[in-house]
Amino acid sequence: MRARSLVVGLLTGAATVLAGMGTAAADEPGVTPMIVGGGDADQTYSFMVSLQDGGSHFCGGSLISADWVLTAAHCVEGTSAESVGLRIGSNEYASGGEEAQAAEIIVHEGYDGVSAGNDIALVRLAAPATSAPVSLAGDAPAGTASRLLGWGQTCPEPGGCGAPDFLQQLDVSVLDAGDCTGIDGALELCTSNPGGNAGACYGDSGGPQIVGDGSSWQLIGVTSRSGNNDPTCATGPSIYTDATAYADWIAQHTG
Repeated sequence: MRARSLVVGLLTGAATVLAGMGTAAADEPGVTPMIVGGGDADQTYSFMVSLQDGGSHFCGGSLISADWVLTAAHCVEGTSAESVGLRIGSNEYASGGEEAQAAEIIVHEGYDGVSAGNDIALVRLAAPATSAPVSLAGDAPAGTASRLLGWGQTCPEPGGCGAPDFLQQLDVSVLDAGDCTGIDGALELCTSNPGGNAGACYGDSGGPQIVGDGSSWQLIGVTSRSGNNDPTCATGPSIYTDATAYADWIAQHTG
């Protein structure tokens, strides 16, 4: 199984942080899988998913139907479905909501861990979930107000802290793709870091970027990596896989 850690790759000759939002590796003691600069979730998100290995959170995900969870490819590439448990619809990844077991993992066939784009995967549940899923939005142009959710660490330095159990949220906006480094603007979203010091971090990978009115939500993005090649979180924008751009791929595999 590939290590779920900070992976530095090369993209067209420039060093690019890839898989930069995954849980810190086991050799980084004290790090457990929160959004830097966010706050406690102000509601329960029925579609929020914690992907777990032996009860330990390693990535986020979004329930998009009774049988399917959407997450990042770098979270589950090379991982057996049998090793992935899930907790759905709870603000605490260690308790509450409903528990589920993965039965199948589908990683986008274009994902190679180096090139931009295609950092997206599906997890089929062994039994249908009862929690309410989130639907895909139609699009997500620059300027779209949105919200990030996750259990990633709350301090910006890799391995710099652990995190409480409670889900974090942060309100952000979609930026012009030119504000991010190493991005495929047709397939990915450049996501703001409010105040220059807030954003996704280690453990938030695969989690949702959503739009809505505070009570009804739609999915636009999947946490992918840093948008400025910096392993320190929230020093620049984040790159999210544009879930709306993969609507046909998702429908092809989930029906």
